[in-house]
Amino acid sequence: MKFFIPCAAAAAIAVLGSAAPAAAKGCIKGAVVGGVAGHYAGHHGVLGAAAGCAIGRHEANKKARERKAQERARQHHNGEEHM
Repeated sequence: MKFFIPCAAAAAIAVLGSAAPAAAKGCIKGAVVGGVAGHYAGHHGVLGAAAGCAIGRHEANKKARERKAQERARQHHNGEEHM
């Protein structure tokens, strides 16, 4: 367990350091969850953090697209035009 904390911290710093500020949404949570899962699945915390970051970004982008589609549908339904 003493080894886990520094590994998780290093993984988070590596993942966050490589991501642009705008691309960090979803990455932090995914990196933490992936790092913990990777650590317990064979001491692969860094790989888990990187995979978690990618999955977190994917999910954040998917939710953002869904919100935009709902907003467009609401505006269309209300007769509003947004350009």
